[in-house]
Amino acid sequence: MLGMEFSDSRRKPHFLGKVITAVVLTALCIYILKQSPGFGGTSVFSRHDPGVTHVLVTGGAGYIGSHAALRLLKDSYRVTIVDNLSRGNMGAVKVLQELFPEPGRLQFIYADLGDAKAVNKIFAENAFDAVMHFAAVAYVGESTMEPLRYYHNITANTLTVLEAMAAHGVKTLIYSSTCATYGEPKKMPITEVTPQSPINPYGKAKKMAEDIILDFSKRSDMAVMILRYFNVIGSDPEGRLGEAPRPELREHGRISGACFDAALGVIPGLKVKGTDYPTADGTCIRDYIDVTDLVDAHVKALDKAEPKKVGIYNVGTGQGRSVKQFVEACKQATGAKIKVEYLSRRPGDYAEVYSDPAKINHELNWTARYTDLQESLSIAWRWQRSHPNGYGRS
Repeated sequence: MLGMEFSDSRRKPHFLGKVITAVVLTALCIYILKQSPGFGGTSVFSRHDPGVTHVLVTGGAGYIGSHAALRLLKDSYRVTIVDNLSRGNMGAVKVLQELFPEPGRLQFIYADLGDAKAVNKIFAENAFDAVMHFAAVAYVGESTMEPLRYYHNITANTLTVLEAMAAHGVKTLIYSSTCATYGEPKKMPITEVTPQSPINPYGKAKKMAEDIILDFSKRSDMAVMILRYFNVIGSDPEGRLGEAPRPELREHGRISGACFDAALGVIPGLKVKGTDYPTADGTCIRDYIDVTDLVDAHVKALDKAEPKKVGIYNVGTGQGRSVKQFVEACKQATGAKIKVEYLSRRPGDYAEVYSDPAKINHELNWTARYTDLQESLSIAWRWQRSHPNGYGRS
């Protein structure tokens, strides 16, 4: 008995020390965990931090959206990209993740904006300060063949985003619209008061989305900026991002992509659709805006957005260049002998469109800087040449 009592007296202090040590270590672990962004199943993206603006970029894996996300991240914004990757590219997101690996800077959420329940969940779980809504199918020719898809993807999905913003108190919207909402105006250049009379489902769907936004904004304190793009070209001057459309979409894609494909030998030549338009050389005239300038307009719009106010701006250079001029600039930029085949007009197209950027120059202090067509194409060509298979393989 005495031996056992002596043993217990020796063991109790030792055991008590272990308990105390365990309690201290547990308390320390809990403290550290509480300081970490992910404690309790939440993340830094779910809270509003002083001095940090959290922007939801829909379609942020796409050509324009990824360039916008890059600029926002460079400017120290917190960014959440939502994309269903139907047109976007996960390779672009991975580039951004590698460039900005710090916690709390960038997150990617795979989701379809057509799923209202999923969209609402995203807004419920994240503290957004603003939305840049890029996500959309965006090919004029395709819209004439699949109009219902365009009305659903553009108009209905914008309504879903707007409803989620209203439900969760997100007060700032920068909306990606298009000069296609103007249709084929009788007077050039196009100003923001030029009547909107779209002639293809793409332009009509975008105008409907604009109308929904404008009607809602009249009864809310939302800050709204609607940016009507002209023809987007170019890529990141530092060569980090580029345009990588899916192969099956090449026939609907931008003329710059077709030029590069022809220069790379991916396709046998370039098809120019329409040579009988009432223009100087018979081909369409467009206002080509560099993507770097375009995303600069978005950041300036975000900076200038004010509650209960709507800003509508054309984003273009103010210069109209014909398709033939574009093709010649592409030949010079690539140094390739590009075979050109001239075909009949593309359905739903229009002869001449270029902007008057005076309003955005004056109100947002924005001016297009990358206005040399050949220079913009040369920058984009460098990325294309070093990424012949897009983001998949160099």
